[in-house]
Amino acid sequence: MVTIEVKKIVKALKASDGAGVKLKRSIGTPEADYVDPFLMLDEFGSENKDDYLAGFPPHPHRGIETVTYMLNGEFEHEDSTGSKGNMGPGDIQWMKTGRGIIHSEMPAMSDGKLLGFQLWINMPSSMKMNKPKYEYIKSDQKTKFEDQDKKINLIAGIFENVEGPVKGHNVEPIYFDVELNENKKVNFTVPETHNSFIYLLKGDLKIGSKKHENISDSTLILLEKGSDLEVLANKKSKFLFIAGKPIGEPIARGGPFVMNTKAEILQAIQDYNNGTFAKY
Repeated sequence: MVTIEVKKIVKALKASDGAGVKLKRSIGTPEADYVDPFLMLDEFGSENKDDYLAGFPPHPHRGIETVTYMLNGEFEHEDSTGSKGNMGPGDIQWMKTGRGIIHSEMPAMSDGKLLGFQLWINMPSSMKMNKPKYEYIKSDQKTKFEDQDKKINLIAGIFENVEGPVKGHNVEPIYFDVELNENKKVNFTVPETHNSFIYLLKGDLKIGSKKHENISDSTLILLEKGSDLEVLANKKSKFLFIAGKPIGEPIARGGPFVMNTKAEILQAIQDYNNGTFAKY
């Protein structure tokens, strides 16, 4: 048994993406550039409609997976494969972009609170040019664990013999949405191969057995490798716990494209410009 301790605490940075949607970015920043296999983590949310109504108009991706998890509000999704649909509270869209997809994500609401997350996961070189593929999980399809101390929505991974709906993935992901009551603990078992982190949405946590600085809302907590993670809520808290097996390959980035070499990025740009990008 190897106890998992805090490695680094990173306060999310205010940013904007798409057509000016306000968000908080924690992975994909100078403090946490790449946590193999995770490329980016954004928290998007506001009660001010002007912060999100412009949405994310059509844009391309290649070589990554995007995992969008809605907590409040609605997004309408449409893409170059012909897929179209609405995401509501509690829904998850797990998109493997592969060789190329052009999609848009636009708020399907004109007022109210919007809150959610988007996680980017790298793809190994052997899968980067595959045909795009979706896994769409409605809120009532998530598996749940609940007792008097905690509520856990499982998207991927296993907790107390309850397994999330995303299975058979190459990075063997864990993705839990956790609500932990005040002065209560939760223990997670993690493969020692995995990189892992907690994203605290709100509350106050004590992680591991060693003393660490106080953690406030909208904060990324990068974790050391190990097998046993203990989390204590100093007050009622909501957080994501995410882990995955590193891919261990070189990465080259070009905006929405993530490949292994600069030449492959230039090829993606050329394919997009000449109209062959999203041909399947």
